[in-house]
Amino acid sequence: MINAASKLLAVLLAVILLYVYPAAETADRQDDMARMTVVQTVTRFVDAVRTKGYISPGMYAEFEEQMARTGNAYEIAMEHLHKKYVPHYSDPMDQSTFSGTYETVQDGYYSAQIKAKLFPSSGSMASDDAGRRYTLAMGDFFTVTVKNTNRTPAMLIREWLNGTVQAAAVFTTYGGMVLNEDY
Repeated sequence: MINAASKLLAVLLAVILLYVYPAAETADRQDDMARMTVVQTVTRFVDAVRTKGYISPGMYAEFEEQMARTGNAYEIAMEHLHKKYVPHYSDPMDQSTFSGTYETVQDGYYSAQIKAKLFPSSGSMASDDAGRRYTLAMGDFFTVTVKNTNRTPAMLIREWLNGTVQAAAVFTTYGGMVLNEDY
């Protein structure tokens, strides 16, 4: 009986070392490559937006296409913060009551508002029409956050081995100040 149990344990260990571990490492490498591709794609897209000062439908479609090449599904969140200066008045109806101070306010525009400008529901404008561009001003902040929504093979293997649910395999955030208005 002890001999049979040791043989069963040896076979189980051999299967794990010969098949499961290499499969897990290959899946981890695939996630690493997807992560590097996403970071590079997000960086390239955000830097293009910051340099040009606008997002065109073509730029966004190319960005989504490059993300899809990794084989994962992603949740893409865009954030545009526009800086405004609001003067302080003791009586807002009378401009002569200006107190001499200003308040800095950030107006936030998010993915839904940006996509509504890029891809209007009317569909009457051509894809390269300047009216479909989402413009940003110099000094604004633009940030993109990407998170995968599907379970990758590496996540499935780790969940099977560990018995716990893992966090997203790909999660990246990149952004910065808009440097130019090239429109």
